[in-house]
Amino acid sequence: MKRNAGEVFSIEGDNQPVPGCTVSDAVYGGENPVVIFSLGAHTDISAEIYSSHKIVLVNQGKVEVYGRDASGRDVVFGSPQAGEAILTPIDTPVGTRTEEPSVYTEITLRRNDQMNEVVKAGEVFRLADLVPYQAGRIVNMDIVSNDNMKFVVMAFDEGTGLAEHAAPGDAIIFALDGSGVIRYEGKDHPIKAGENFRFAAGGKHAVFADGKFKMALLLTLK
Repeated sequence: MKRNAGEVFSIEGDNQPVPGCTVSDAVYGGENPVVIFSLGAHTDISAEIYSSHKIVLVNQGKVEVYGRDASGRDVVFGSPQAGEAILTPIDTPVGTRTEEPSVYTEITLRRNDQMNEVVKAGEVFRLADLVPYQAGRIVNMDIVSNDNMKFVVMAFDEGTGLAEHAAPGDAIIFALDGSGVIRYEGKDHPIKAGENFRFAAGGKHAVFADGKFKMALLLTLK
């Protein structure tokens, strides 16, 4: 991944749309590519047929995910806005377009990757709504997991946290709700909803809830 490890940052802040243009930035390759797209107002990414599902996670603005259904009719699969996501269908044309400057993160899944059954293709969802807070506990939900990557959502009740440990691969945190503290290589980094943080493989880190805190973690293993 291109972003320096050990820094709080903003995906949308680093990828502001260029008027009249679409810009893509491949931040991770491998079998599960991760690409940041920034779209100027009234621009689109043409609908193409893909053999893999993609998670489109909107960081800024609002995008319309469109294409054609199995009968060949034009259709809008969903219109996620900031903080929302959609799992795109496969083997049918899918594209994105927007009426306002927008930024989204696209995570490509392998065809045979097993998704959590709570996430349905073509349905808009909020990552923060997938897991509840529970008193004194940390609630985890794997959205997708394979030998190359894991995408998980976590809800921390106030006063809970993860002890210091090291990840086996690069990782990006998406803060979804509330605020927390990331301790990375001995230094504390406050983080709040809408911000991001990157771990390098082997980087020692811990997570503490500053009040209630929800986050998504994208861990790349290869």
